[in-house]
Amino acid sequence: MHSKHRYSFMHTFIDSLTMQQTIEQIKHCIEQRIPMQHVVINASKLILMKDNRELTKIVNNCSIINADGQAIVWAGKLLGIPIPERVAGVDLMYHLLQMAERKQYRVYILGARENVLELAVSAMVKRFPKLQIAGYHHGYFHRDQEQEIVKRISASEADILFVGMSSPLKEYWLNKHLFDLQTPFNMGVGGSLDIWAGYTNRAPVWMQKAGMEWLYRLCQEPQRMWKRYLIGNTKFIQLVLRHYFNPVEAVNHDIN
Repeated sequence: MHSKHRYSFMHTFIDSLTMQQTIEQIKHCIEQRIPMQHVVINASKLILMKDNRELTKIVNNCSIINADGQAIVWAGKLLGIPIPERVAGVDLMYHLLQMAERKQYRVYILGARENVLELAVSAMVKRFPKLQIAGYHHGYFHRDQEQEIVKRISASEADILFVGMSSPLKEYWLNKHLFDLQTPFNMGVGGSLDIWAGYTNRAPVWMQKAGMEWLYRLCQEPQRMWKRYLIGNTKFIQLVLRHYFNPVEAVNHDIN
């Protein structure tokens, strides 16, 4: 089940959805018990997808593809695609936890280091006291433990699964196990667990709205993030301009 608001966006797709529209679609999916994989794209993931056909295929098959980065919203406007707003993964996760508490949906959380995960879960329960945590497991497991974890998630009867792994690992993992998990809504949340645990801070709201959250993260973790943002952002700008000035040639170049 794909969104009805889907547009072709360079070498992938994007769903033209507001935060509220996204939440409504997710609620429908949970109520109908329809297994779905959700994904967000930002500038760095789009560049990663350009050279990774397997990841591109997985993303394009996801039921909802949200614009996580403000750069994606701006690129959409330049290319004539009506992306109404940024739907950041960390913000969507917060709203879904809020909805889960209200609707009594069961939530399972997979990912991060064990101590980080425990702090994150504790913070979630403190913020949403009536939240039903169906279970949680750290993300540093061996390959031979994978099937046991899938069975554990399935047995938990969770309605929502958040997977806190890096890209493209989380996309591969969810795609591989989607139907065995038996959780209606499945979402990769990247470093959101670090934020919940207090290990990472988000940029001030004005920086988020100005599309400068990447700069804030770069200042926090320069050694780890410099290549992703400084080189990645340059490649992204080049990619957008190529699609703007010569879209046919750009699409053929991306495919080949």
